[in-house]
Amino acid sequence: MNDWPDGYGRGGRGSEPEGARVMRHVQRRAVPQQPSQGYDEYGTPYDSGYNTGQVYGSPSGGGHGGQGGHGGPGGYGEPPTYGRPAPDWRRRLKVGSIVVVVAVLGVSIGTYFWADSKMRREVDLAKVIDRPEEGDCTTYLIVGSDSREGMTAEEKKKLHTGSADGKRTDSMMILAACGSGNTMISLPRDSDVEIPSFVGSESGKTFPAEGRRVKLNAAYAEDGPELLVRTVEHNTGLRIDHYAEIGFAGFAGIVDSLGGVEMDIPKAFKDKKSGADFQAGKQTLNGEQALAFVRTRYAFAGSDLDRTKNQQKFLAALANQAATPGTILNPFKLYPTLGSGLDTLIVDKDMSLFDLGEMFFAMKGISGGDGKSMNMPISGSRGGNLVWDKEKVRQLVNHIQNDEKVTVTGN
Repeated sequence: MNDWPDGYGRGGRGSEPEGARVMRHVQRRAVPQQPSQGYDEYGTPYDSGYNTGQVYGSPSGGGHGGQGGHGGPGGYGEPPTYGRPAPDWRRRLKVGSIVVVVAVLGVSIGTYFWADSKMRREVDLAKVIDRPEEGDCTTYLIVGSDSREGMTAEEKKKLHTGSADGKRTDSMMILAACGSGNTMISLPRDSDVEIPSFVGSESGKTFPAEGRRVKLNAAYAEDGPELLVRTVEHNTGLRIDHYAEIGFAGFAGIVDSLGGVEMDIPKAFKDKKSGADFQAGKQTLNGEQALAFVRTRYAFAGSDLDRTKNQQKFLAALANQAATPGTILNPFKLYPTLGSGLDTLIVDKDMSLFDLGEMFFAMKGISGGDGKSMNMPISGSRGGNLVWDKEKVRQLVNHIQNDEKVTVTGN
């Protein structure tokens, strides 16, 4: 007999009284559904993983479930977290590093091209004929000229340069940058040398050798840097890879841009012609004082030979101070220094900014003990000119060509 009202028979759509069905629905909402459980073919229970549990309820505990909802007090489960996510410091650090690297590269590349554009590549070593073979070291002929280009009358008076027209060599030295150690060799301007055959730098005309023997600085006065390089190569047998020349104004400007150069002067000396007036001891020389220091010759017994030693000492100190992080990484020093030097620096057409940097670091290495400085070996004099010791010069050149440690000594 059917105990249910009509329309609620067993198996019908409404086989359950309305009240019972509503109650069951409420219970289903209030009690989280558990994952369905079954049995495998061996009778072992397992979790099917089909049902995840929560079906209804708002995140805040309100809504359909009120306080009994799954997210509110007395409910089931933890409420989800909302708001701003935690910062990703690893990503921020990575992005920041990339920005810094790009900025540094941009400034470095810009500085390189700016400085490279200011170099005066006016010397054409391709015009030099009958050249020696290349050696294992990179060789530079460094020349300090008495050029007064761009100087006012007041500056000439202040720097004691005089007002002579044209320009002559005031100092000359060979710098050999080698793996075995760097060597700086001063060439006294009164050195007795032979002028070989050469091609005129301006005329292009070939001048045959006539056996003329002159002071080394006469070669520069006669036909400029190209003939000077040709004469040095002919009389030494050493190939010159690069040429660098700087005048009075540029030299003093570099020193002042660096804030002066510290020197330890062993003995006091004065010289009216150069304007030198120095006490013994450590002191910082400004541009005017530095120029006087490297030009003084009459205050010394050894005259030009003693002067070349001071020139080497000062250039090494200058390079040591210029090629430091305090100068290279400080734009307030780097740009004025480059600007002062590059405006008056004359180099060969193949000289790159990298080659120039190598030259400065090689000079710095000498001051740090990585190499040696010396005068060209002298054996005597002829007509007031200094004669080179041919055998020692041959040994010296052989050491440099083969990148061997230099053991020859100079005067």
